[in-house]
Amino acid sequence: MRQLDASDTAPTTAETAAIVGRWAAPRRRIGASDLMVFPLAISGKLFGWTAGDATVNDILDAYVAEGGNFIDTADSYAGGRSETMIGNWMRSRRNRADLVVATKVGKSTENPGLRARVLTRAVNASLERLGVDEIDLLYLHIDDHEVAFEETLLAVDELIRAGKVRYFGGSDHTGNRLIEARIASAQLGVAPMIALQNHYNLVHRDEYEGDLAHVAERQGLGVMPRFALASGFLATHPRHRSAIALNAPSAALANKLGRRGQRILTAVESVASSLDTSMATVALAWLLTRPNVVAPVASASIPEQVPQLTASATLRLGRHQAAELDRVSRH
Repeated sequence: MRQLDASDTAPTTAETAAIVGRWAAPRRRIGASDLMVFPLAISGKLFGWTAGDATVNDILDAYVAEGGNFIDTADSYAGGRSETMIGNWMRSRRNRADLVVATKVGKSTENPGLRARVLTRAVNASLERLGVDEIDLLYLHIDDHEVAFEETLLAVDELIRAGKVRYFGGSDHTGNRLIEARIASAQLGVAPMIALQNHYNLVHRDEYEGDLAHVAERQGLGVMPRFALASGFLATHPRHRSAIALNAPSAALANKLGRRGQRILTAVESVASSLDTSMATVALAWLLTRPNVVAPVASASIPEQVPQLTASATLRLGRHQAAELDRVSRH
């Protein structure tokens, strides 16, 4: 067989997979629903902000080529443009039936809050931007304390009965508030939450691993960690603060570069090196070992980053590797 020389173009990830095959990641069920998803959700948070139409199409194409089927967005991302871009891509690819689409309402400037009429208006607007008849998973993007849970739950249930939403979950709720919501759902005889999207990663553990984890277990909620790579902090190992570019996201990362942050990065880098994979892949794979976690939510700014994200779905951390990551990331 002829070997590649410097003038040859290396095969793409998709081309390589077509030649040698790919171990398909088993899909996971979200809570008590019938939604079966790839264990890594691709986030639309950057769509319409740092990623334009062509880049978004390439990112989503790359994600689907890797076996992905779970797209996460919100009506507040880029003022709704993220939903529009995803909708345009689905329409052009004619693949809506193959995907699980999740979006969030409650934070947009046009439809803020979770009052019944506002929530209904927000969902209808999201359906139009996405170009779909039904949202697979709707998250309440905020915990609106100015609105009784009963009003919000009844509005969501009406949307479910109307066939506009299949299932819903919370995104900014404490454990106690999730318990209140479950009790109210039972009393009203309406659909309960089946999912939780929360801030959770190797750097940020306490918020989820307290009451939220116990409530998720008791209620059988599917957990989708957001900020799964700590805004990119867990994807690389800058040795000094000066190695980080002076921009807003990087400045936030620099603030994490204390002794604990360095220990975590060193451990993630060590595991990645031993497994011949990327730090991002390892950090996401660790989340997939955690109880009730179904699919971390991660962003790609260019399509070349997608394989590092999706590889986490099939990476198997050794028992000692997982334990070491757990140890160094504890306070």
